[in-house]
Amino acid sequence: MRVKVLSRNPDDYVRETKLDLQRVPRNYDPALHPFEVAREYTRALNATKLERVFAKPFLSSLDGHRDGVNCMAKHPKSLSTVLSGACDGEVKIWNLTKRQCIRTIQAHEGFVRGMCARFCGTSFFTVGDDKTVKQWKMESPEYGEEEEPIHTILGKTVYTGIDHHWKEPVFATCGHQVDIWDEQRTSPKCSLTWGFDSISSVKFNPIETYLLGSCASDRNIVLYDMRKSTPLKKVILNMRTNTLCWNPMEAFIFTAANEDYNLYTFDMRFLESPVMVHMDHVSAVLDVDYSPTGKEFVSASFDKSIRIFPVDKGHSREVYHTKRMQHVITVKWTSDNRYILCGSDEMNIRLWKANASEKLGVLAPRERAAMNYNQKLKEKFQFHPQIRRIAQHRHLPKSIYCQIKEQRIMREARRRKELNRRKHSKPGSVPFVPERKKHIVAVVK
Repeated sequence: MRVKVLSRNPDDYVRETKLDLQRVPRNYDPALHPFEVAREYTRALNATKLERVFAKPFLSSLDGHRDGVNCMAKHPKSLSTVLSGACDGEVKIWNLTKRQCIRTIQAHEGFVRGMCARFCGTSFFTVGDDKTVKQWKMESPEYGEEEEPIHTILGKTVYTGIDHHWKEPVFATCGHQVDIWDEQRTSPKCSLTWGFDSISSVKFNPIETYLLGSCASDRNIVLYDMRKSTPLKKVILNMRTNTLCWNPMEAFIFTAANEDYNLYTFDMRFLESPVMVHMDHVSAVLDVDYSPTGKEFVSASFDKSIRIFPVDKGHSREVYHTKRMQHVITVKWTSDNRYILCGSDEMNIRLWKANASEKLGVLAPRERAAMNYNQKLKEKFQFHPQIRRIAQHRHLPKSIYCQIKEQRIMREARRRKELNRRKHSKPGSVPFVPERKKHIVAVVK
């Protein structure tokens, strides 16, 4: 015999304040609530509208550079510290809580081509057009001390990028080849090359830390293994890749930012076709950075906008732009997953919210509960036409809007031409090529 007992915990009915409403028990039987779906749909519609009303992502701009911002680096231990390098050789260290520059270094003659922080956060490295690699202390010099680098390495050619190992005192530079350096030595431990063109970017894998990937201007993405001191494999695309970024949560996944306006997410085990092609930009994509959760990434483009893409979606969920912002050269997603920093060539670093309508500051428990409830409602009704239309609508600059329209017409014309060719050819002579394979030329192992 089963007995059902009503049990009520008095703690569930204690009010947070004396002005709060009394809680009442509720029966969730759907037969007693015939209009529940209609009410929830209205609430979801209102929540979606309010989300767009409160979508104000821009927080502040950090100005102080006297030339375009060319590269940025995050501090591995401090959320409020970020480093930036400019085209005039100047490096600035910023405090994001105060939103001001705390230190300025004249690091190089010419462009600062790349920078990265050491895994422990005590120092950082910069490379520039003056063929040098310099290591600097993260702390400001004492009173009376000169602002000088800890070490300076003079190379034979210009270095175009640098990245530090995530666990060991080893860093990699790239130029006409990829060099692996020990911090204690002035000559590279090993040099890796595959091809004869300049390499624009090199990145260590944050999980499988002995793996690294590089992008060259001969359209190659090359993967290396530090333990074997040899290249593993390379994939050749139709156009040049500017940079790549490894997913911090999935060891074998990386995303490449390409000149053909697209981003390609690859699984390094199966380079024959990308996992996903992300298409929304209308000009070359110059930089990409993953969120610490590994579920999204942000891309910076020559079309004067930045976009946020979910890893498993082909189109962006968000686009940020301002009237003053010019070509965006570098972008970073902060380690607390809440903010995005972008540096552009009109000398500004801009701070954005990763979630455009997120409320900053401390949330009351009831406020948080209401937010979570609204989020679940939006997810439940996200495919309803009216809600989907409101959630996806974005105002775009006229130049981007016109280019999107133009590219849509061009894509449609190409599709129509292919259909006509297939219709008037011998069956099977014009094969169907999926979108993912169209952009891959070859994979070499």
